[in-house]
Amino acid sequence: MAEDKQFIRRDKDTKKTSTAVQDVDIYRDTFIRYMGYSNEIGESFRPLVPKSLVAASYGMAIGYVCTDTFDKALRLQMEGASSREVAVKGGDVFCWQMLASVAIPGLVINRITWATKTLLSKAPMPVLKTVPTLVGLASIPLIIHPIDSMVDRLMDATYRKTVR
Repeated sequence: MAEDKQFIRRDKDTKKTSTAVQDVDIYRDTFIRYMGYSNEIGESFRPLVPKSLVAASYGMAIGYVCTDTFDKALRLQMEGASSREVAVKGGDVFCWQMLASVAIPGLVINRITWATKTLLSKAPMPVLKTVPTLVGLASIPLIIHPIDSMVDRLMDATYRKTVR
């Protein structure tokens, strides 16, 4: 039986408050979601740690993506959905998560830390080696929502349009 999460929603137009009950998606609504960001943390630490640790952070993020995909597909199958519906949903979750949680943010943070390191190497005074890592870590919250929105639009215009 799925856990229920109770939350209060405030309607922007009428300013009325209502209570609703919604299923908790442990892969999206709990601390487990942060595993999807492990590769961004790995990319932030790239200037300071061995490449094998950065690769391991990608392994964690991809493991999170695969687990979320399996969970969504299995739940749909248990509800009696057709094999096609299960495959389409699994493909959607996997593609969205790989783009929004792994590939695009990893590339963005990699470039941010690289650019910071490059700019600081030309500084007239020696700068802490940790600054690119700190800039990369500080960038993570700033890039999440724009990337998620972009991936939603991309998926709507491609995969979701094709499989309907």
